[in-house]
Amino acid sequence: MHPSPSLRQVAVLGATGSIGRSALDVIARHPGRMRASVLAAGSRVEELVALCAVHRPDHAVIADAQAYPRLREGLRQAGLETVAHAGAEAVEALAGGPDCDTVVAAIVGAAGLGSTLAAARAGKRLLLANKESLVLAGELVMAAARQAGAQIVPIDSEHSAVFQCLHASRREEVRRIVLTASGGPFRGWDRARLAGVTPAQAVAHPKWSMGPKISVDSASLMNKGLEVIEAHHLFGLPAERIGVLVHPQSLVHALVEYVDGSTLAQLGLPDMRTALAVGLGWPERIESGVAGLDLLTQGRLEFEAPDTEAFPCLGLAMEAMAAGGTAPAVLNAANEEAVSAFLQGRIGFLSIPDLVAAALAGLPAAPATSLDVLLDADARARRLTRARVATLAHA
Repeated sequence: MHPSPSLRQVAVLGATGSIGRSALDVIARHPGRMRASVLAAGSRVEELVALCAVHRPDHAVIADAQAYPRLREGLRQAGLETVAHAGAEAVEALAGGPDCDTVVAAIVGAAGLGSTLAAARAGKRLLLANKESLVLAGELVMAAARQAGAQIVPIDSEHSAVFQCLHASRREEVRRIVLTASGGPFRGWDRARLAGVTPAQAVAHPKWSMGPKISVDSASLMNKGLEVIEAHHLFGLPAERIGVLVHPQSLVHALVEYVDGSTLAQLGLPDMRTALAVGLGWPERIESGVAGLDLLTQGRLEFEAPDTEAFPCLGLAMEAMAAGGTAPAVLNAANEEAVSAFLQGRIGFLSIPDLVAAALAGLPAAPATSLDVLLDADARARRLTRARVATLAHA
């Protein structure tokens, strides 16, 4: 278990999720250039063991500490030399440790923050798919990356598109960036119709294959709001220079407008493997397994303004970004709790933005001076939102 030093050693955090599996698909296409050295998952032990049997990492870690005996035994029974670990601390230690030089940060939600920060502080190449890290603690993550010389390559299709369009340009040449949104499954619906939305409808995204939480965020347009906050940190642009367009075909992933009137757009089929291949191979282009884009077969490309009245989450995210400090952490935590309650059938779809707005109003922004301050804001927003969910659920 002493691989060639020229091989890129990749830790895939969130290996059993859709982004993690896509990352492993790309890695497996380049056996002479890269390998998965660390695989981490939340609680799906059997799936993690099965991935270890295919990819033969040096280390496997399950965040659920109680699952450690099952992971260790599963690896032993499979005849693997992969070392078993458990707990959030182990995920962070491996993300920042010597057994990887590249980290795919695809753990969903605020749970991914610790390992993202550990990778940034250790100067890794960080393929960032965990948007909550930047929403919750963007200033801290970017400062840590700058200090340690970590290279952050965003893996969201929209941010990857901006990253690619900005290549070889200077910040002062950029007039604005525009992120595109598919509009989700409820594009064109009014509030009266949205009131009856079910969890099953909300997770059925028309273009992307995603987990339930991010699918609901896409349906509510909160996902795009979180991405605007991310873009603010990733590319150092103020809110007034970041726009959003609804583009139902999901073929144009973002546009960058320059001061000379030029606009560059990045197009491609809606497949995460393209953005992952950019992150794993940059500055080279490597095979991703994704077909090229045949515009003749795709027909027309459409664009429209987002309906912020029917979908208030986008506006709420913009407000939180403008307020700064702890406001984005409050927004993110309240949204996570509200989406969880919606998926459990405890509240209606329109209660999600109502709960987020109530948390932002009830917990005014304070300076984000440290990670502890942000985590405290996160915890308070969760408590407040859970209490409100309980009153709504019993109403």
